[in-house]
Amino acid sequence: MSKILVTGGTGYIGSHTAIELIKSGHEVLIIDDLSNSKIEALDIIEKLSGKRPVFEQFKLRDSAKVDDFFEEYDIDAVIHFAASKAVGESVAFPMKYYKNNLVSLANVVDAMSVNNVKNIVFSSSATVYGQPDKLPATEETPILPAESPYGNTKQIGEEMLLDQTKASDTFTAIALRYFNPIGAHESGENGELPMGTPNNLMPFITQTAIGLRDELKIFGDDYNTPDGTAVRDYIHVVDIAKAHIKAVERMIDGKTESQFEVFNLGTGKGFSVKQVIESFEKTTGVNLNYSIAPRRIGDVEQIYASTEKANEILGWRADKTLDEMTLSAWKWEKHLKENK
Repeated sequence: MSKILVTGGTGYIGSHTAIELIKSGHEVLIIDDLSNSKIEALDIIEKLSGKRPVFEQFKLRDSAKVDDFFEEYDIDAVIHFAASKAVGESVAFPMKYYKNNLVSLANVVDAMSVNNVKNIVFSSSATVYGQPDKLPATEETPILPAESPYGNTKQIGEEMLLDQTKASDTFTAIALRYFNPIGAHESGENGELPMGTPNNLMPFITQTAIGLRDELKIFGDDYNTPDGTAVRDYIHVVDIAKAHIKAVERMIDGKTESQFEVFNLGTGKGFSVKQVIESFEKTTGVNLNYSIAPRRIGDVEQIYASTEKANEILGWRADKTLDEMTLSAWKWEKHLKENK
């Protein structure tokens, strides 16, 4: 059994990953400041996995607390999710994103170095590719100037980890560049819980469908795509979580081929915003009220992944369909309403 620290572990992807880690036989420790999640996530993790993780609440920008945590626990690896993640907000408040996302990562890596913790899986993003000249995006696709401060923090985060692998011959990092996680746990009891107005498409769809929002806004219908709406590679959150298990076990088992590895996580298919809406309406029987709004600053036109490297080297594959993603998200939204 390995001890895995999951930063941001009460958040959307973090909590699903904690559940899968525990089910795979690992011991989970979580640090989260609960700025974009709720303490009740621990109860959900315990219910769905059978074990409650160790939990401490503080900001990773507090280097003294980070150092104390690493000294107290004998950690085998870190999965680093903790970060602010809204593209639009990052454009409006760039310094918040640089401070929160990069200082936190630096403090974690410092504490790892002092305490001889060698392995980190970094929650990166397809945003590092910007708008690629050629699709699908592979791991060798050139890193273009970021479209947003959020995307830039992911680029810089990867560079920080690469530099650390050059400075230490025992430090290993895997950056998982994932595309657009949506959906919820098959039980309907764990899913995306944005604080305030959602920034992502799927919770906006489900909140509109259940009556919490008057309408869904589609940002732009004049893109050069089949139906004019932006195209993304949507992937089920549990598939994403399982990839983190593969990555962390790859490092712990000493199977990495280099000290810094990168894998795309996606389905390899692009779906437009309208296709996601159509899938939701089909699987749930609910008609959505939506309107067209201007494009958002920082949004790219279309992007989807080549997943060959993750399939072949990491031994991971996304299993769930778009219909499974949209239906599971609806089950979660209904669960929230029923348990208010």
